Amino acid sequence: MSSALYGPDGFFVSGPGPAAHFRTSVHASPVFASCLLRLLSSLDAALGHPARLDVVDVGAGRGELLRSLSLAVGVSGEPTRSGRSGLIPPRAGSPETLTTTAAAGVSPPTEPATLGSSPAAPVPLAQRVRLVAVEKAPRPEDLPPEIEWVNEIPQGITGLLVATEWLDNVPLDLAVDTSEGWRYLLVDPATGEESTGDPVSPEDADWLNQWWPSPAPASAEIGRSRDEAWADAVGRLDRGLALGVDYGHLRSGRPVGGTLTGYRGGRQVSPVPDGSCDVTAHVAMDSVASAGERVARCAYTLVSQREGLRALGADGGRPPLSLASRDPAGYLRALAAASAVAELTDQAGLGGHWWLLQPVGVTVDPLMAR
Repeated sequence: MSSALYGPDGFFVSGPGPAAHFRTSVHASPVFASCLLRLLSSLDAALGHPARLDVVDVGAGRGELLRSLSLAVGVSGEPTRSGRSGLIPPRAGSPETLTTTAAAGVSPPTEPATLGSSPAAPVPLAQRVRLVAVEKAPRPEDLPPEIEWVNEIPQGITGLLVATEWLDNVPLDLAVDTSEGWRYLLVDPATGEESTGDPVSPEDADWLNQWWPSPAPASAEIGRSRDEAWADAVGRLDRGLALGVDYGHLRSGRPVGGTLTGYRGGRQVSPVPDGSCDVTAHVAMDSVASAGERVARCAYTLVSQREGLRALGADGGRPPLSLASRDPAGYLRALAAASAVAELTDQAGLGGHWWLLQPVGVTVDPLMAR
């Protein structure tokens, strides 16, 4: 699985990139980036407006999220002039403004355009933010120069680490529950044909016993590698917040038979690990969260994307009809934005993704409503 995804000819290294094959929240709408900017602004305040505020995107694809944030913050192009940025529609009944973050249970963020409005104000965010994309693929030729491009998560992060649909592509082993106990499931990389291999290692057996209780006969996806990857990512933070966004499940509802599948060209295909398709499996979110918490030594928050985005002001409410008479074009824009929010918060789709928030060395008050 590792070579099929991240080898020299692997799915994520060669070719046009993930956006050509499947749609994530980042690709679906700029509302996602707008909400992350609100989260970043709140985190910046909680950190005391550090001289350098890192934003590290793990599994960055071709840099789509950081491109959007760069424009929204004002690192490239014109700085945003309001928290709204035209990306999140106003709540019904309030034609001119967003849902307030106070109403959503989030401390009001300091807006990039107003940071320098008084002598006591901190240096504008656009002058302090450092955007870092972490990806195995070569740097895109059209990537703005202000976005750094590295193939490993940097150490000493102060700020926000984001991993959107990264953990589901961290390679893992499969196991089958046999009369002799758990054994590895082997997959022929050329044909996809499956066979039973050796007994699982003691470490993997311990993980299965703790995190994957399932009646036989069943197969399981051993999430220990994802736990280790997330713990390592959290350990790269000096102070800040790690945000993992992914589809997954909890111990009480592990899927019998597993979730391994493939995607190519927008279609679900057989997960043959030959480099021609995405090979992905849902994430054991509680196991991952526990691993990160042990490293950070402080509590995590686990909510649905629907809850997370709504807490950050994206409620998907229709704009008031009164706006249509005053500003027909603005009403249509707001209506389109509301539709985009509806896609991101649809519980049967992207809204059903999990948001795992792990603070490190910072007290959030809170960054996310529960």
